[in-house]
Order: sequence, then structure tokens, then C-alpha cells
Amino acid sequence: MTKKVVVHRIVGHRFLGVNEAGDKVMIDGDQPATGPRPMELLLMALGACTAYDVVDIMEKKRQPLARYRVEVEGVRAENHPRRYTHITVTHIASGPGVTLEALERAVHLSHTKYCSVAASLNAEIAVRVVLEPWEEGPSAPEEV
Repeated sequence: MTKKVVVHRIVGHRFLGVNEAGDKVMIDGDQPATGPRPMELLLMALGACTAYDVVDIMEKKRQPLARYRVEVEGVRAENHPRRYTHITVTHIASGPGVTLEALERAVHLSHTKYCSVAASLNAEIAVRVVLEPWEEGPSAPEEV
């Protein structure tokens, strides 16, 4: 399967990425920024890709996640092309009846078998899993 996106220059180092469905994302290298930088988008893509897998796997295990976020931190090389040399992906989740064993297995499957973004990167990718205690209440994100 082939995918195609088009990146249009707006001005300076500000671009608009458009996929085949017409969805758009602002990509920015100027100040003040109006969108994430390309390397930040790469980290976001990795986080979203693995999150998608983990949510699906946990639902199939009948342990749906009530709260879930993925934090991705990348260390870049000092010299060009300044690629990510190390990426840490932390999965933080909770839900009634969710077990650490099931969550760890879902994360492992995502990172070793299903996440195409992770498979496409030329970086060491470390994975961490955190199961937070489950408490009933609003599920608003802690940080946005």
C-alpha cells in the first residue's frame, strides 16, 4: 500500500501538510510557532501509533483503558542530520480491572509487532509502562 502526503510552504519555515483525505496539519519552524516542528511530529506519530495498538489490544483482552496517555521523549544527535538517537516511550494507564501484566503485553506487542512508526525509525526505542491506581471520577487529561 502506498500513502502520499503533500507539504506546502506557507512562508519561511512554515508548512501545511495535507494527506490524501484532505486532513491538514500545520508544521512550523518559525517563531512564533503555529504548529509543531517536524521532529516533534515524529514523536507524536510514534506515540499515536503505539497508543492506537495498545487501546485495541486491551479492548480485545477485555481490559479497556479508562485513562491513558503516552509520553514520548527523544534525544537528538548533536551533529547533522540530528536524528533521534534514543527515544523513551512511557505508557501511563488505568482502568477498573486493568492488570500490569496485560498492559505490559499490549505495549510489547505494539512496539515489536504492530507499530509501523516504531518499525520505521532508526533509533533505539526504550519502552516504559506505568499503571496508575484506578479511581472513579472525571477523565480529563492532566496535561494538554
